[in-house]
Amino acid sequence: MTFLTTLSQPHRLILDGATGTELNRRGVDTGLPLWSANALMNAGDTNILQQIHEDYLRAGADIITTNTFRTHHRALAPSGNAQRALELTRRAVDTARAALTTVPADRRRFVAGSISTLEDCYRPDLVPPDDSLRAEHSERIHHLVECGVDLILIETINTIREAVIMAKLAVITGTPVVVSFVCGADGKLLSGETLTEAAHEVLPLGVSAIGVNCGPTPTLRNPLEELRAACGADFPLIAYGNIGYADEKVGWVNTDAENPAAYCAHAAHWDAKIVGGCCGTTPDHIAALHSQLS
Repeated sequence: MTFLTTLSQPHRLILDGATGTELNRRGVDTGLPLWSANALMNAGDTNILQQIHEDYLRAGADIITTNTFRTHHRALAPSGNAQRALELTRRAVDTARAALTTVPADRRRFVAGSISTLEDCYRPDLVPPDDSLRAEHSERIHHLVECGVDLILIETINTIREAVIMAKLAVITGTPVVVSFVCGADGKLLSGETLTEAAHEVLPLGVSAIGVNCGPTPTLRNPLEELRAACGADFPLIAYGNIGYADEKVGWVNTDAENPAAYCAHAAHWDAKIVGGCCGTTPDHIAALHSQLS
């Protein structure tokens, strides 16, 4: 069963939780500039990464996300690893695929290729010019497709301009595409643009789902309601919130602000077909979502 066929079924799909912050919880260095890509630099840390994927699958995730958030040329350059973009992307995808072989084949599960902004996902003022976006995102997307992901997850996007370029490049590969935006406390993209405007620009491109992620969990309900109004009653939405805060040195600081039960209490009000967890969430959060929402 393909991802699009599964997406058309009446039941919800459970996305996995955080990768970078879970690596940090388990003792892997996630310091900048590599952040979560540190886990791909040696076999020991990559083994921990695979264990995280396996734990999310056992918790009930239908979709696991590749550790490719920062395995592209621009993000790797400060550490001297720019030319390893394809190598590290392949290692991340292969690790997720290996995790799938360790769980019962009772249903189809999927590998989502994660791709985010070229620059800081919280800094819309840093978005590069269009020609750079096209060239660099094209390379990233083709790396993911070459490595064999089931869908492309364009996530934590802060401007319509970058989202549109990424979505166009991803859709033409023929791989299903999901686009998720990050919003501020006012429910708008960090660029100040509205989700309604974003939906009207992105939906005609042929994406398979649209949504919001990496905002504080209690704030996601209103943006999702705006997206539902913009996208129509039947279009699939995706939602996954965070439970921590960004930090310039380590990338993200975990908190226990939303335990699994509290997280699920918020998620129960999300009108979304795909529900998971973003920064700070754990396999326990995904197990709770699977138990209560799937």
